[in-house]
Amino acid sequence: MRIGINGTGLVQSASVPRVIDDARTVAADGFANYWLAEHPTGGFDALTVLTAVGIAVPDLELGTAIVPTYPRHPMVLAGQAATAAGAIGGRLTLGIGLSHQVMMAQLGIGFEKPIRHLREYLSILMPLLREGRVSYQGETLACEASLFQKPAVDVPVIVAALGPQALGVAGRLADGTTLAWVGPKTIREHIAPRITAAATAAERPMPRIIATLPVCVTADEAAVRARIGESLAMYGQLPSYRAMFEREGVAGPAELAIVGSSGEVADRIGAMREAGVTDFAASEFALNSEDRAATRALLKSLLAD
Repeated sequence: MRIGINGTGLVQSASVPRVIDDARTVAADGFANYWLAEHPTGGFDALTVLTAVGIAVPDLELGTAIVPTYPRHPMVLAGQAATAAGAIGGRLTLGIGLSHQVMMAQLGIGFEKPIRHLREYLSILMPLLREGRVSYQGETLACEASLFQKPAVDVPVIVAALGPQALGVAGRLADGTTLAWVGPKTIREHIAPRITAAATAAERPMPRIIATLPVCVTADEAAVRARIGESLAMYGQLPSYRAMFEREGVAGPAELAIVGSSGEVADRIGAMREAGVTDFAASEFALNSEDRAATRALLKSLLAD
C-alpha cells in the first residue's frame, strides 16, 4: 500500500504558494502522492493548482480528489486534464465525482439520475483521454470531438464511488475509486468486492482503491476527536457518507478518524491495507505542533512497509 498525503486542509486558504510548499515537503519526506480536492463553490481550481505544484515539485504523483463532474462538460475536463498532465510530464491522476446534491443546488444545477450522469460522463471522458477522440450520444450528455493531439501521457481516472451502482460504473469504465469517510470493514465487505468484480467482468486491470481519513498521533485522543466532531460534522449529514458510517457501524466522522498513539494509528492504517486499499492518503489533523510532528513521523515510518 502506497502512503500519500491529502492536502485538502489547505484548500480554504486559496493559496497556491502554500500548497506548493506543502507538496514540496511531502515529496522531500518520501511520500508517494499528493491529493487535492476542489469545492464546487470555493473558487480554487484543483487542476490549475496541481499544474503549478507539478512544475515546482518533480517526481511526485499528483491527484484530484475530487473534481465535481456536474459543473464541467467532460470535453472541457478532458482538455484541462490533458493540458495539466502534459505540462508536468505525466504524474497526474484525475479523480472525479458527483459531489453532493446540496452542493450542486448552490450552483443551480440539478442532480437527477446521478448514475446515468456518471456513466455518460465517463463514456465521453475516457475515450478522449485514451484515444483523443469520441463519438457519443447519451440522454443528457453528448460529444462528437477530436482533440488537436492525442494525449501524450496517460491520465488515469478514478471515481468517487460509494454505492453499488457507482462502484459498478467505476469498475467497468475507470481505473479505480477514491474514498472519503470509509472504514476498513466497509472497504473489505462492500467497496473492494464490488469494484473488483465489475473491473474483472469488463476485463479491466485491478482497480486502485484510494482512501482518505483524518490521522493524528496524540496523547489527547478525546480532544482531537471532539474537534473533528465539531469541525467536520457536516460530512455526517450528507446522505452518501451517512450510508458509509452506518455500514461501518460508527456514529460519524469523529469515531471513524484514525486517532491515538503511534501504535494504534499504525494498526488502523494497516487495517486499511488488509481491507484492500492500494493507496492511503492521510489527511493530517493535529491541534498542536507536537502532534503534527508525531503524526508526520509515524506516517514516514510506514513508507518502508
